[in-house]
Amino acid sequence: MALESGGAMPGRRARALGYAFAIGAGVLWGTTGPLSTALYSEGAALTGVGFWRIAVATLALAVVALFRRDLLRVDRRGLWTVGLGGGALVAVFEVAYQYAIAGVGVAGAATLLYTAPLLVAVLAFLVLGERLTPLRVALAVVVLIGVYLTVQGGAGVESLFVSREAGVAAGVAGGLLAALAYAGTTLLARWAVPRYGATRVLFLELAGGTLLLALLLPAAGRPPAPPDTVSAWIYIGLLSIGAVLGANYLFFSALKRIEAAPTAVAATIEPVVAAVLALVLFGQTLSGGGWSGLALVVAGVAVGYLAEARADRSDGPG
Repeated sequence: MALESGGAMPGRRARALGYAFAIGAGVLWGTTGPLSTALYSEGAALTGVGFWRIAVATLALAVVALFRRDLLRVDRRGLWTVGLGGGALVAVFEVAYQYAIAGVGVAGAATLLYTAPLLVAVLAFLVLGERLTPLRVALAVVVLIGVYLTVQGGAGVESLFVSREAGVAAGVAGGLLAALAYAGTTLLARWAVPRYGATRVLFLELAGGTLLLALLLPAAGRPPAPPDTVSAWIYIGLLSIGAVLGANYLFFSALKRIEAAPTAVAATIEPVVAAVLALVLFGQTLSGGGWSGLALVVAGVAVGYLAEARADRSDGPG
């Protein structure tokens, strides 16, 4: 039996805000590759990057909880489902995506990760009872092709984003695991955010992920050593504030207003931002295929918004 997705059919303003929040999340997530690469250049270990960026974010929310005690009030169902289940998904994503970036580069990692919108569309239908329309599936495929063309269309920058710590096989496995974790987190947030609120869900997931990694990484012989330079801590702080707290808060706010499938499609603006940052920061040039991919991603997001809004109007007033 499908779980109810939470939230009523959104009106025009709510849908516009939902898409804006999802795009904003993608923009902030687009800084992950360049900042992670900067951390690698500082000698940070892959598992350490994933752990410390969510640990710092958790600490920041714990400080907020000192003034907002309601963040600590949650029923047993929320604690186990969001704190433990969501925390496990966060932990898997944080480690897996770092291995993907290091093993196959930003291009390969982003392409593997953005199989997630297609997974979300199918799983949202099976688990949450959301609509699975041919257009939703087609848009997920279009943006995946756009992501591939965009990140493959850059010249002269890929070597800057590859670490010797992870091989290609580990990178591919990491990218696929990250996509599964991303899809799972999206579905869970679509169910949990209307019930518990975006900030509480984010706090529970990050705290759970931090605790799990703190226990499992040392047991696996990969204790997360803290960064040993000031610049590395600055990069960690930027990742925590932007790519973790800011991006996830916007993403959860989007899921409160629109369904999981269109939210996942809208957030695919991330690799476009990463490509533009590489263009500006590293002198990357985009081939014709790269520009075509960028256009496909933007078009997929725009068509998705217009189609969802049209469907709402045909179903009745929002």
